[in-house]
Amino acid sequence: MNQEKQLACIEDYVYQLFQDDASGHDFFHMKRVAHTAGKLAETEGADRFICTAAAWLHDVGDKKLFQDPLQAIQSMKDFLVSIQMPRSTIQEIEHIIANVSFSKGNIPHSIEGKIVQDADRMDAIGAIGIARTFAYGGAKGNLIHHPTNPSASIQHFYDKLLKLKDQLNTAAAKTMASSRHQFMETFLEQFLQEWEGNT
Repeated sequence: MNQEKQLACIEDYVYQLFQDDASGHDFFHMKRVAHTAGKLAETEGADRFICTAAAWLHDVGDKKLFQDPLQAIQSMKDFLVSIQMPRSTIQEIEHIIANVSFSKGNIPHSIEGKIVQDADRMDAIGAIGIARTFAYGGAKGNLIHHPTNPSASIQHFYDKLLKLKDQLNTAAAKTMASSRHQFMETFLEQFLQEWEGNT
């Protein structure tokens, strides 16, 4: 099976896993991350297939999304074997997935891993990032905003999202992130003004 057909199979597999997600980690999040990773790979001279495949699969086994993360990873590996992906490629994808998360604080060793991490972080900022923040907060029963509640959705901007621009790995991602970061800052300024009844 050629790589184009493998990517089509991966897309179908991801659709089955994430089509009903309402937390901001849905199929369309995976699609955007895969698309961004492919573009970054071309700009940065990385392996586009590895970047795109790993980006499609980057949330498989996430403990926030799966009751049994280890089983989810094993099922993914079995699926990749079934579409004739070389074991060395599967291992590389698994390594990328294991190191992409913000919460783990890891920086992937390979340029492909750095690109997938950047692509995922790009989808956490800007207008899409704002929408996903409140989708996730709502799915978890979090308040929109509360001055003393650290789990409120607005606090997530200060704990994570506003830090992402300076933690991107590649020059191409940093360029893309600038306007998205600025949009978030503008949103927060307007939000807090409205929250306090000043506008």
